Amino acid sequence: MPLYEYECADNGQRVEVLHSMSYLVETWAELCYLAGREPGDTDPQSLVRKVVSAPQIAFPKTNSELKNMGFTKLVKRDKGVYENVTATDREKRYMNANDPSSMPDLKSKITD
Repeated sequence: MPLYEYECADNGQRVEVLHSMSYLVETWAELCYLAGREPGDTDPQSLVRKVVSAPQIAFPKTNSELKNMGFTKLVKRDKGVYENVTATDREKRYMNANDPSSMPDLKSKITD
């Protein structure tokens, strides 16, 4: 379900809610019900309007940024051979499917 943002004309508050595209939210009471909150002192019949905002865009990360964030990126180089382009000093640069010692050191990267 898409995330929508609404603004109340009477109190100026903006609220984000999830609902189906076919659902039409018109009043503060409907909006508060969807958001799971109390309407407070605002008249439940106050009109709300959908706020149009820019979409959030994710930008691809460089290999060095992925490495700094603790991710492992493997690029296939040959049948059963992958290059670990984010390898640390403790890891081998190339991983061979037949060589378990060439596997990335995921235990050092995964924490609670």
